[in-house]
Amino acid sequence: MSICLYQGSFNPIHNAHLKVAEYVHEKYGFEKIVFIPAFKPPHKDNNEFDADNAIHRLNMIQIAIDSIPYFDVSAIEYTRNRPSYTYDTIVQIKQIVKPKDRINFIIGTDAFIKIESWHRSYELKDLVNFILFVRENNFDEAPFLELRKKGYQYDLTEMPFIDISASEVREKVRQHKDFYDIVPTRVADYIKQNNVYKI
Repeated sequence: MSICLYQGSFNPIHNAHLKVAEYVHEKYGFEKIVFIPAFKPPHKDNNEFDADNAIHRLNMIQIAIDSIPYFDVSAIEYTRNRPSYTYDTIVQIKQIVKPKDRINFIIGTDAFIKIESWHRSYELKDLVNFILFVRENNFDEAPFLELRKKGYQYDLTEMPFIDISASEVREKVRQHKDFYDIVPTRVADYIKQNNVYKI
């Protein structure tokens, strides 16, 4: 089965995440796009990412994708009680699915530009083909071309930048502003019903 991984904090999953995954499915024809929420994101404030938050993030992804047969979610990082390093996840998934080539991996340009600071990044680059989405206005590919020269393999997609962020969703929730236009309706209902982000 051809798969593409979509790892992130998804705090919470929102409409831009889903549009990115739809784009990748349509353009590349992967049989499955697998969402992988990070249990303990190493580059995030871990005071916010406690066990309750982790379960809510997983539940919200499941709610958002449950009617889409070519989307799936994996709790693989929830089985390891340590920071959710992408390298560890990729190695574990390669052992399970045994792909013939690199694992395809969706990532925003804002995260990819910091890839050399990631855990075991130099080894990770030989395992992954990154599928890049522009996450800023006035995008300049020059620094990414430098990463390519160092062996980081990537495809830069042509999908227009969608200006939605998870932090925007959380801020709207906390300020009691409407956020139903930027997250799936059932996810918005879940956030309210479970008092996620302390409404």
